[in-house]
Amino acid sequence: MPKKQIKAKIKKVTERKVTSGRVYVTATFNNTLVTLTDSAGNTLAWSSSGNSGFKGARKATPFAAISAMEAVAQKAKGVGMTSVELFIKGPGSGRDATIKALRGAGINITMIADVTPIPHNGPRPKKRRRV
Repeated sequence: MPKKQIKAKIKKVTERKVTSGRVYVTATFNNTLVTLTDSAGNTLAWSSSGNSGFKGARKATPFAAISAMEAVAQKAKGVGMTSVELFIKGPGSGRDATIKALRGAGINITMIADVTPIPHNGPRPKKRRRV
C-alpha cells in the first residue's frame, strides 16, 4: 500500500525595509502599551510593561515603560526604521520615560503629539466615589 505524500505549503516571508513609521504610546495608571506601525498604520511590533515581565504595581513604573520601549526599538531597528512620529495618550507615569528610551535607542523622533482624549462637555460624568 503506497504512502500518501503530504505537501506542506511553504510561505516565503519577505522582510520589509521601512525607514519611517509611527509609535503609539498608551500610558495608563496600571500599564504602558507601545505599538510600532508603518506610515499606513499597519502594526509592525508591539510591547507592554506586562509583556516585558513586570506584574502588579511594578507595571505602572517608568522603568517598566522604558523596558517596553526598548523592546519595540530593537524590533524597529531590525526592520530598518530610522525616524518615527510619536503619539502619546494617557495620564500614566510612562509618558516621559518612553520618550527618553526612544531617544536613547538612537531612533530619530520627527514629531511628538499628545493625543489624550479630553471631553468637551460631553455626557454627564459619574457620581463622585465616596469611601
